[in-house]
Amino acid sequence: MKYLHTMVRVTDLEASLKFYRDALGLEEVRRSEHAQGRFTLLYLAAPGDQDAQIELTYNWPDADGKGEVYSGGRNFGHVAFAVADIYATCQRLQDHGVTILRPPRDGRMAFVRSPDEISVELLQQGPALAPAEPWISMPNTGSW
Repeated sequence: MKYLHTMVRVTDLEASLKFYRDALGLEEVRRSEHAQGRFTLLYLAAPGDQDAQIELTYNWPDADGKGEVYSGGRNFGHVAFAVADIYATCQRLQDHGVTILRPPRDGRMAFVRSPDEISVELLQQGPALAPAEPWISMPNTGSW
């Protein structure tokens, strides 16, 4: 058995790409358009690790331009990524307008949310970094 991917439904494919690709740094692995089913599948993976992917499923709006509204279930927790430098990753996310909900005060762990409110955990690869500002003084925001 081999783990392939986690699928999340997104309401705005471009906003999701700005988050997952541009801010978080994932790379697009493949994309497929399904006109008959009226949906797009887009697979992303961490650089150098295409074995574990996240699948963004975008269901096209109806003729009136209305799309489906999604709400997260409590049974789904989060997706998680190991990062080489948690401080640099959080700074890049902030530079892209992403709110750091749980800052990496401990040099080890942070949480953010995607445009569709998917919780994303970031974990420092290897040992925790030494606590540093502005992160150690930054309060938690919202929920993750």
